[in-house]
Order: sequence, then structure tokens, then C-alpha cells
Amino acid sequence: MSQAHGPASNPLIGIGLKVASVAIFVAMASFIKASGQLPAGQIVFYRSFFALLPVLLYLGYRGDLRAAVQTQRPFGHLVRGVVGVSAMGLGFFALTRLPLPEAVTLNYAQPLLVIVFSAIFLGETIRAYRWSAVVVGMIGVLIVSWPKLSLFGGEAIENAELLGVAAALGAASLSAVVMLQIRSLVRTEKSAVIVIWFSLTASLAGLLTIPFGWADLDAWQVTLLVSAGICGGIAQILMTEAYRHAEASTVAPFEYTSIILAILIGYLAFGERPTIHIVVGGAIVIGAGIFIVWRERQLGIERRRARQASTPQ
Repeated sequence: MSQAHGPASNPLIGIGLKVASVAIFVAMASFIKASGQLPAGQIVFYRSFFALLPVLLYLGYRGDLRAAVQTQRPFGHLVRGVVGVSAMGLGFFALTRLPLPEAVTLNYAQPLLVIVFSAIFLGETIRAYRWSAVVVGMIGVLIVSWPKLSLFGGEAIENAELLGVAAALGAASLSAVVMLQIRSLVRTEKSAVIVIWFSLTASLAGLLTIPFGWADLDAWQVTLLVSAGICGGIAQILMTEAYRHAEASTVAPFEYTSIILAILIGYLAFGERPTIHIVVGGAIVIGAGIFIVWRERQLGIERRRARQASTPQ
């Protein structure tokens, strides 16, 4: 599942694959939400283990199956797995306790936090444009969260929803840390190796939560959770293929179609009416995210020009 290193072949195909992957990820989240308030570790196991099925089939088709388990950095994968599983568990907890649009929107605090953590932990230089986008984006996150956090809301705030917001923001924070870990891993590891090792680690971690109590599932819940896992694997494949056909800066903004899809599915499947906080806050988060993608593209162009100018003719 490593990305092609050659030039982008067809941006329209890349965009189509990206939108398809986003739609299937939202379907995955919907299946998990529909399964009910189950233990997070149990959901992590089903999501991770059954995601392996389409991923392994895909790697076998490409002839990359043998190389997918060979690694030079098992400890790095283990640490990434522990942090990633923690993020996944918190995210699933939030998903089962918040309206679908809110859970999806709060997850987009992650790319904003990646910038913050890159400056703090990696010493990266972040200039005023991107800091401004981070501040604006976090204001959007606060607007989405406000009805659950404000003591002056017009209706009683349920503890479960307050915990859901905290879990969603915790998941976004840990996911941002995962992104920094992946930046380090990709220097020596293929994408397929990272995906397989994480899926195996997460499956094992999920199994280890059995002593803490798994729920007895009926056939419908099992079907939903297995479907969620398979969807997760398929969406991962489509996302990888999207980046084979188009540059990251071209397809990345289409990630935010998930908020629109979440609002639609939340209304149709769960009767969740979008609030003004979701609409306004979500629009601000989307705007900040797209600005960051655009800014990264501009900086990339500037760096390429600088390299070309410094190359002897």
C-alpha cells in the first residue's frame, strides 16, 4: 500500500477515490454507532481484525504480502500501536455517545494539533499564517463543543455527552501524536508494513480487554461490527489509491466531505438534526483545514523553486 513515486496520473480519479474512501469511513462510523454503547476494546478488535481481510487480499493481489510483515523497527510499531489503539478507543467511545456529525467534526481538531505538536516536539518552524489557521480552526471546534461544555445552555447537558466531547478531543490529540510517529516510521518502513503492524497490534490489544468485560452481541450487532471492520480496510485501500493518482494537496480538501455526509446520515439514520453550532463550527473547521492544505502546497512550491535555483546548471 505504498504510494507511487511517479507523477500523478489522473487527478479526477484520485479525487473520486478519495471521496469514496471518505464515504466508506463515514459508513464505518455509522455501523459502529448503530451497534450501540459497547466496550471500546471490543469495537477496536472488530474494527482492526476484520479490516485485515480486504487489506491482505489487496496486498496479495499486488504481490506485496510477504514484504508487508518485514520491519526494521518493531519497537517503533509497538509504540505507534499503543498510542493509536488508545486514540481509536477514545474515538469509538465518543462516537457511541455523541451525534454523528459532532463526533466526525471534533475529529478534525487532529490536523490542527499536528501543527501545534510539530512545533513543540519537533521544533518545526510554524509561521503566522498556519498559526492563525490553527487558532481559527480551534475556535470552530469550540463552537461545535460549546453546547456540551456551556453551563448556560438552554437544555440539560448529559454527562455521557460531556464525556463524549472529552473523549473525542482526547482521540484527536493522540491521533496527532500518531501522525508524528508515522512521519518517523515512513523514513524506513513501507505504508503496507505500517498498516499491517498497526492492525495486528490493535487486534491483539482489543482481545486483551476481554477480562474487563465484553458485551454479549446479537447477530445484528456482530454484522454491524464486522461490516465496520471491512469498511475500514476498504476505505484504507481506496485512500492509498487516491494518492497514487493525484497529489496530496489536490485530494486532501475532499476529506472534509465527511462532515457533510455525517450530517446527512446522522439525520436520515439516527434522527440527529444539525444544530447551528455544527453548521457554523464545522464551516470554520473546514475553512481552516483547507487553508492549511493550501498553505502547505504554496510552501512546497517555494521549496522546489529554491532547490531548482540552487542546483548548478
